[in-house]
Amino acid sequence: MSSHAIRIFGDPVLRTPADVVTELDGRLARLADDMFDTMYDANGLGLAAPQIGVRKRFFVYDHGDGPEVLVNPVLEEGDGEWVYEEGCLSVPGLSWEITRPKTVHVVGFDLDGNEVSIEADELVARLFQHELDHLNGVLLVDHLDDEQRRDAMRVIREMGMGRSQKPSSTAGGLSLP
Repeated sequence: MSSHAIRIFGDPVLRTPADVVTELDGRLARLADDMFDTMYDANGLGLAAPQIGVRKRFFVYDHGDGPEVLVNPVLEEGDGEWVYEEGCLSVPGLSWEITRPKTVHVVGFDLDGNEVSIEADELVARLFQHELDHLNGVLLVDHLDDEQRRDAMRVIREMGMGRSQKPSSTAGGLSLP
């Protein structure tokens, strides 16, 4: 069982857009397996490669239907509104009510190179949007209004996050509050 250290708020890799995956090979599959171990150890629903310091455009997830990998995902469309208290283990211990589209259509590829097209709603739609944010260098705090963001940044500083630091052993990905 191989587990990776999860990068937490303040690590520059979390703010860097991920590079497109150009090779679907055994190394990527092994990394995905390791990411599942890390995600499950953290009780997460999803984990994006940048959260373990890998600047590749893919994420792993399991919302109860078994483990899946989405490579080079693109959000094709979103509709509606759904407010939900959302946490991220890259910002451990904190969560906020975030409004996101209720339904989404995401396309990408699986590890075999097969095209994947997924229609999702509510929690699964949120999961995909959250992990896509990580691939684009966007963090949960970026969805807060100005006042919430100021308060969040104060709490983050008080918790010691945001400083130059070694990667955390805490895992990340979308988490339930």
